[in-house]
Amino acid sequence: MAAVIGLTCDGDLEGSRIFLNSAYVAAVSQAGGIPLLLPPGSQEMAEEYLKIIDGLLLTGGGDVDPRLYGEEPKEGLGRVLRERDTFELYITRRALLLGKPILAICRGMQLLNVAAGGTLYQDIVRELGSSLHNPGGPRSALHHRIEIQPGTLLYKWLGGQVKVNSMHHQAVRSLGQGLRVSATSEDGLIEAVEGTGEAFVVGVQWHPEELTNFYPEQRNLFKNFVVAADIST
Repeated sequence: MAAVIGLTCDGDLEGSRIFLNSAYVAAVSQAGGIPLLLPPGSQEMAEEYLKIIDGLLLTGGGDVDPRLYGEEPKEGLGRVLRERDTFELYITRRALLLGKPILAICRGMQLLNVAAGGTLYQDIVRELGSSLHNPGGPRSALHHRIEIQPGTLLYKWLGGQVKVNSMHHQAVRSLGQGLRVSATSEDGLIEAVEGTGEAFVVGVQWHPEELTNFYPEQRNLFKNFVVAADIST
């Protein structure tokens, strides 16, 4: 049986629906995985999810509540969904302990960093004066280059330099434990992280799921993630 990949879901402020961009589902399916959406819920529900899934994909969405990494909200903070944050922090920490493969995208990478004890820039423009990372336009449009560190998984899959799409206003500030930087942007922000242990743990700040139909090398992230999840079953 193919690897079952759990995908976290976004929601609205009224709590009337949950949703996920179909590009995530398509990218996992294209890589040979079985996508399973994981609505936010209790810790007990998270434990049941972890019995079913072989890998965890942390998806994009709203901002992470800064109070969860010891800061008060600052000007420029966007919408936060506390229920989503607390659920995803729990399931991420448990997945890390269990050695489940994790692929974290955009907000997902930020949440992974917080789960590992790191902190975030709440708003890049106000805190750093950089407007490089959320220029607008089509989701598949390439906006800036990243430099990938030799010896990393990303270097093996994508090479030393690649241009990526970008649609975020938060970013990793202090790095969490058990993570290392694998790529940076032109202005020095962290664009990708990897775990320092044996388990597959990869986080990227861009949205590779929106690029797989246009730039085949981006499929490598999902292919290798699904392979790792399949091996872990």
